[in-house]
Amino acid sequence: MTGARVWFITGTSRGLGRAFTVAALAGGDRVVAAARDVGPLEELAEEYPGHLVPLSLDVADRERVFDAVEHAAAAFGRLDVVVNNAGAMLYGMVEEATEEQIRAHMDVNFFGAVWVAQAVLPHLRAQGGGRLLQVTSMGSGGGMATVGYYGAGKAALDSVSEALAMEVEGFGVKVTIVQMGGYNTGLFTAGTTNTEPMAPYRPLRTEMEAMWGDAVAPEPDTAARVVMELAALPNPPRRLIVGSQSFDHVLEMDRAQADLYRAWEPLSRMAPG
Repeated sequence: MTGARVWFITGTSRGLGRAFTVAALAGGDRVVAAARDVGPLEELAEEYPGHLVPLSLDVADRERVFDAVEHAAAAFGRLDVVVNNAGAMLYGMVEEATEEQIRAHMDVNFFGAVWVAQAVLPHLRAQGGGRLLQVTSMGSGGGMATVGYYGAGKAALDSVSEALAMEVEGFGVKVTIVQMGGYNTGLFTAGTTNTEPMAPYRPLRTEMEAMWGDAVAPEPDTAARVVMELAALPNPPRRLIVGSQSFDHVLEMDRAQADLYRAWEPLSRMAPG
């Protein structure tokens, strides 16, 4: 895809979403930047007059998402690249999370992305094509203690996006699942809801917190360069891991999963199905 493009990006007030927005604007493109709080986008709007439209949006609100997408499509006359980036973190053990916390988390990380996809597809289909980048995680292939619900939401989006890619490719719409590694996005601070810790899980919680460690994650703009390159590809992949270390980790997890299947192959093959 060449020339000036129109982007619609969610979750743009900080982290990856903001980095994607800045990179697109710096490349001469125009952006409709959606966020719950558009205050942090004011400076960018002044720096790029006529190229950035901040849009207040809570992706958990389906009706509001459809209204926002209509506004976004009208702002510059089309949508070329849609980045489903908005997300949050629910940190804690599976047993600890309340129903309210779980539903609120999935409303953003899974349902919010689905609402955006449903809302933009009529526009992409009508114009004969476009890109839909579904931001998931390098860990979406398996769960991990303390971040099980985050992984669950990303895994659900991952699976739906595979189906979606098959469904819309005939319309010229290309879907890529963007499996992000760990970046300095503020997800574990400003974007986190914590469960109420339960005493039986204290040892494991301590172990997991030590594992997460204090290592400094790369800045989001290093990932933005990859996403800009991805958006420009005439035939993009259906799935892309973003991050060198994450690439190695995903391959390692895949090998471990394959080894587990093979270890129990005789038991699996006892059934004819």
